[in-house]
Amino acid sequence: MSTTSSGALLDEQCMARIVQKILNRDTEQALTELSDLYSIRPPEIVVGTIKGKRKTVYAVYVQNENRIYAMNSDIFYNPFVILHEFYHHLRSRSGVHRGSEKNANMYARRFIVAYSKVLTDKQIR
Repeated sequence: MSTTSSGALLDEQCMARIVQKILNRDTEQALTELSDLYSIRPPEIVVGTIKGKRKTVYAVYVQNENRIYAMNSDIFYNPFVILHEFYHHLRSRSGVHRGSEKNANMYARRFIVAYSKVLTDKQIR
């Protein structure tokens, strides 16, 4: 369990719900809910690439545009990639450095693990 900047708890159920929204093709709503928890403006997400990153990444966050560029529309529904890029958005809005790739991966992985755990717990009960 984590605490957001607004003091809200980001528990496994909440993280699993965010992942489920992304998988259900409601990525913009997932980003809005997540941003609300941190009391920040949600990033825009668009299909497109930026020069120099066209063939090397699935998505990239551009801080001065407050935008996540996804290589194609399939990436919109990939929770790991979306949450990884959201982490960069979050770090850029916190006034602290942008954050490392390792930390962005760990942030996204926490959501995926929570989603898997919640699914497993529901199947057991």
